[in-house]
Amino acid sequence: MKPQYFPDTDTLYIDLRNEPSTESEEIAPDVVADYNTAGQIVGISIDSASTKVDLTAVDARDLPHVRVYSTPPQQPEAIAVGASVAHA
Repeated sequence: MKPQYFPDTDTLYIDLRNEPSTESEEIAPDVVADYNTAGQIVGISIDSASTKVDLTAVDARDLPHVRVYSTPPQQPEAIAVGASVAHA
C-alpha cells in the first residue's frame, strides 16, 4: 500500500496493489475507486483531500508485516519518485 499526496491538485491517492486499473467508479463525492481486470480494488483517489482526511498522520499499528518507507519533506518544485526526490 502506497499513499501519495499531490498538493497541486489536493489529491490523495492510495495505491493498494501494484497493478494497473482498468475501471474506475465514483463511490462517494470526490472519492474514486480503481479496479483491476478481476474486479479487485487497486487504488482509491480522494479529491480535496485536505478537507476530508487528516494528512498529518498515518497510523499503521495494526497492519501485519509493515515496512515503512519515507521521503524527505518536499520542496514545492520537488516530485517524489519512489523513495527518492527528483527536482523538476
